[in-house]
Amino acid sequence: MTGNDSNADEAPVTPDLPDSPFHTTGTDHITIWGSNEEDTIEFYRDLLGMPLVLRQPNLDDPSQTHLFFDTGDGRILTFFVGDRPSARGQRGGVGAVHHLCFSVDPDEYEDVMASLEEAGHGYNVFDRGIFHSIYTKDNNGLVIELSTDKYEIPDDRRGEVLAKAQELREADGADYAKDEHLRGAIEELGLEVVEHDLPEASAGVGGVE
Repeated sequence: MTGNDSNADEAPVTPDLPDSPFHTTGTDHITIWGSNEEDTIEFYRDLLGMPLVLRQPNLDDPSQTHLFFDTGDGRILTFFVGDRPSARGQRGGVGAVHHLCFSVDPDEYEDVMASLEEAGHGYNVFDRGIFHSIYTKDNNGLVIELSTDKYEIPDDRRGEVLAKAQELREADGADYAKDEHLRGAIEELGLEVVEHDLPEASAGVGGVE
């Protein structure tokens, strides 16, 4: 399918498995070109709290080190690092990584902001309608989103809840999914509505100042 395919806008939004040759079973890991080991560990382990679970040479280039971090649920984020200095920004464009998003505990949301500020990392906080997000940058200028759900959503029902919220958004004629669409989806699916107490935030656009 190309970007000009007229069917692209008509693709159904549904949690049902598509009729494809096979189906993935989850995210195993994501690998990023990093700068150096010290700066990478300082940000991802010492600030974000991800355990460094494996360190070994890059199998394709032993002159580099391959770092493996546990993002918190057993899913892995890895970096190829060498002796490169940390960069100040990322190049955009097709195929580039726009940002990485990690979940944080809603009860620790304000502590996360305080920790970023103490570490000298600027951040913005936004109410994204169906979740709250903190945006900051890592040592290489890559945008890092730290999000938390407004409501309790079981992991095995997340896709179903979002698809139902999409259905309610379309029926409402809204441009974006809002709090009421998410809450309505949870209610319609017969799940318990448990709302988290999160700080007020603007619905602005943008990443990090």
